[in-house]
Amino acid sequence: MAIHTVEPTRENLHGHFSPDLPPILTIDPGDTVRFQTFDAGWGFAQAGPNGVELVIFEPRDPELDSGHALCGPIAIRGAEPGMTLVVRIGELRTSPIGWTIAGDWDTEVNTFLRLGEGTGRNHLNWDLDREALLGRDQHGHRVSLSPFMGLIGMPSAEPGRHPTSPPRPTGGNIDCKELVSGSTLYLPIAVPGGLVSTGDGHALQGDGEVSGVAIECPMDLVELTFELRD
Repeated sequence: MAIHTVEPTRENLHGHFSPDLPPILTIDPGDTVRFQTFDAGWGFAQAGPNGVELVIFEPRDPELDSGHALCGPIAIRGAEPGMTLVVRIGELRTSPIGWTIAGDWDTEVNTFLRLGEGTGRNHLNWDLDREALLGRDQHGHRVSLSPFMGLIGMPSAEPGRHPTSPPRPTGGNIDCKELVSGSTLYLPIAVPGGLVSTGDGHALQGDGEVSGVAIECPMDLVELTFELRD
């Protein structure tokens, strides 16, 4: 089985789902794709004068790139509507840095905590030790890391452009913290080729990201193997 590499170049990135997006790569069932991805906000880690810094990718189209930074789509030969895509999750490696932002937008949680719009944003900047799987923020707090991809999914059969945020039967922004290395995800295929994309790396998150926050991070390696079932 072949191993393919996908880097987050302009031609490999998109910020919406659509069955009309052409695949950047077509693979055979059983092939593995090794992705490098940006964080949800189109940020990537880059060495700077003060160490590793987060840089926001440009240029972006305000309509086509309004959602999560996704790498793909990948087409799988033989994939047809009604079949199942099997995604076997291999090695996951975060970048050296991540971030968490809480407050200053209106959600049920923020309203309950009185952290709604106008209260100001609270930032945590994380140094991520990929070998020890430990994160440390600027205040010295430490947490054990459990990296996974918040978003693995395919478009529905409905024509047009669709936002990346809501999860769908065909996957998307699932935010399931159990999709770690060694786990397997099964998704129904709705369009020929499947057209699967991934993004929204997390170094750590609670159940379903229900609080609206996680340790967001670019990913240096996301290894996914794709298979088909009838």
